[in-house]
Amino acid sequence: MNRQLILSSAIAGLVAMSSIGNTVSAQNKAPAKKEAREKCYGIAKKGMNDCGTAKHSCAGYAEKDNMPEEWKFVAKGTCEKMGGKVKAAAKPSDKPAAAPQQYPG
Repeated sequence: MNRQLILSSAIAGLVAMSSIGNTVSAQNKAPAKKEAREKCYGIAKKGMNDCGTAKHSCAGYAEKDNMPEEWKFVAKGTCEKMGGKVKAAAKPSDKPAAAPQQYPG
């Protein structure tokens, strides 16, 4: 047989085996699960927040690190371990604070 024919056949066989192996390994991979996530308030670094707040409407506009109204998505159950809160900080009220009650005594 011709040496060129043998070499071409060998290369074609290697290419075919390689593509078969890639197909089989791709079929064996489990589909990726979508990880549960939650908003975590107070952990975003300056300019690294995930979305808007009452002060701005876009991601990346946090003015300072760890502002209580700025948030990031994190894996569910990890927020408080990072020092954040799952619920947003309470908005300051427009009403003046009530005077403390005095008890007769």
